[in-house]
Amino acid sequence: MKTGLEFSRKVDTAYMALCKPLCKKWHLTQTALDILMFLANNPEFTTARDIVEIRKLKANLVSVNVDRLVREGYLVRQEVAEDRRKTKLLCTSKADEIITQGRKLQQDFVALLFAGIDEETRDILLGSMTKMEENLDYILEEEA
Repeated sequence: MKTGLEFSRKVDTAYMALCKPLCKKWHLTQTALDILMFLANNPEFTTARDIVEIRKLKANLVSVNVDRLVREGYLVRQEVAEDRRKTKLLCTSKADEIITQGRKLQQDFVALLFAGIDEETRDILLGSMTKMEENLDYILEEEA
């Protein structure tokens, strides 16, 4: 399914191209922006390990960028009471404007992806993706 690989690559490339002005405005790397947006959009995931495992970012890049985001006041580290080996990463109010602009960018990106696709086709596509995700969950449960 070579088309799927090409599509995935193009989505990543296009998204990063749209992010460039925002990254430049705030003097952030793409990875730093990805970290902020991941934490803001997924409050159930709060650790660097979550970012590495779910976003598939390299651990060293996450570490370097988290350190920088903490130094610059966009993130704070918070010890997890139940497990002192874990550290939560929380966005600060200083990151609010970046997150607001990042969410707008993400909404605009989705709108561009779906431009020219009618609502019925969009619903079929999203429904199919949901069903495929359920199938993947089933496969993963069977393998566990």
